Parts: sequence; C-alpha cells; structure tokens
Amino acid sequence: MTFEQLSIFVAVAEREHLTQAAAAIGLTPSAVSSAIKNLEGFYQVELFHRVGRRIELSAEGRAFLAEAKATLSRVRAAELMLSEMGGLTRGALSVHASQTVASYWLPPVLMRFHAAYPGIALSLTIGNTRSVAGAVKDGLADIGFIEGEIDEPALSIKKLADDALLVVAGPEHPWSDGRRLSPADLAEASDWVMREPGSGTRSAFEATLRHHGVDPAALKVVLELPSNEAVMSATRSGPCAAVVSGIAAATQLAEGLLIASNFHLPARAFSVLRHKERHQSKAAAMLEKFSRDAGAVG
Repeated sequence: MTFEQLSIFVAVAEREHLTQAAAAIGLTPSAVSSAIKNLEGFYQVELFHRVGRRIELSAEGRAFLAEAKATLSRVRAAELMLSEMGGLTRGALSVHASQTVASYWLPPVLMRFHAAYPGIALSLTIGNTRSVAGAVKDGLADIGFIEGEIDEPALSIKKLADDALLVVAGPEHPWSDGRRLSPADLAEASDWVMREPGSGTRSAFEATLRHHGVDPAALKVVLELPSNEAVMSATRSGPCAAVVSGIAAATQLAEGLLIASNFHLPARAFSVLRHKERHQSKAAAMLEKFSRDAGAVG
C-alpha cells in the first residue's frame, strides 16, 4: 500500500464519486479507478459497491476509512515535523563541551543561537576533551566543543579561537615574585594541583613539557581535581602551582587572588567537533556557524 493509494481512497470515499475525487487530487478518473481496483485486488477486499454509474462505500470501506484518515494525518504530521526541523522552527540538539569551553566561551554562543531559533531545544553536557570526543564519535552528541587537541580520525576538528594557558600560584608562593622560570623549575621546585587526566588543559601542558624535554611524570602532583574552579581554589589556598586557562583565571588574577608565574606556555585552541560520516542536521550546522562567527570576532 502506498501513500498515493491511501490518498486516492480517502478522496473517493469522502465524495463517493470518481470524477469529483479525480478533479480534487489532480488525477484522471481512469487513474483513480485503476488505483482503487489495484488496492482492492491486492488485499482481496471490496471497498466500494458499484451501483449503476454510482459508487458507495462498503462496510469494509467505511471501517477502513477511519484508519486511512488517521494514517494520512500521521504522515502529514511527520512531514510537518520534518519541514519545521528543516526550517529550524522545531527540533533538539545535544551539545557536549569540555569544561573551560562550556563554562566561559560557549554560553554566549548558545544564547545567540537560542535567540535566533527558540524552537530548538538545547541540551549541554559538560565533560573533558576526551569524553566529548567520545560522545561525538559514538553519536551521543550532535556537536562537540573542546580545548586542546584530540587524535580521532573519525572526527572533523575545526579551530574556533585561541585560549592562553598560564602557570599560576597563590600570592605567597615563591613563583609569585616574577622571576623567570625554566622547564626544569617546573619539574623540581613546586608541588602541583592538576586537572584530571583527559582534560584539555592538562594534555596541552604535558605536551609543552615533553617539547622541553621534561617528563610530565616528574611533576610532583599532590592533588587532581575535576574542575577549573576547584583547581584555582586549592592553588590560592596552599603552596602549590597549577596550570589554568587564561579565560577561566581572569577574574582571580585581576583581584590578586592568583598570580601568573613567569613561564610562557603556548596558547591552545578551542575547537568544534563533528563526525565526518554522520549526517549533520541543519540545527547542528547552524550552531557550528554561530560558533565559528564568534571565534572570528573573538
């Protein structure tokens, strides 16, 4: 049974007249008659009685009419939903983002997207760079935002913006005096508070250490914490150093609660992720555009 056959049956059943039904749906009477006969023949049921030159619904036809109308209504509702999704007036979007991006960079982008497309329901899940990449790869996220780098051949990775990384310490820490630090100092002269393995901040810092010939395992990490806020709180309260995002630490640096030490770390990227092979919805493509526009101006 086809959608066209259902439409023809309903048109004829509502009018009990082949010619009028044909005119209403833009087909010839012979095409309408043939469609009805094919439907009846295939299912071996008489939907209409032929009385002289008239037709009228049979008992089976009357029973089937209600179901046929309901089916057409559901199909049209599905078509409307797809049309609204295509026009970005309805839909849902699952966004996963690593912590620094989700807390500091992404919210204004999401608010601009919501203002433009209020019918799209946004859900944001916060993780770390590794977990976000995994969610996009596994289809749990429509789009992902990370800091730092990730090696995942299945994903398309596009840079959005740069984020400074800083070695910070509390005001009483010896490194707060502004002296220039060497890579060896980082490994030998301080205890550290670090983000958990898999975070973009930690991965970028460890890559820099390796570039300078320092094994990250040589760091004296006394505490691993799952958020930027927890890392900064522990650092300003004790004799430890930490590496944090410049955007995350800006307020505490301005207030003197943390001091940026004199060691240069290269900036890391904020990037957007999507799966290379899965179809990207119009909503996900538009959010990606909003994020790229924000990166271009920021």
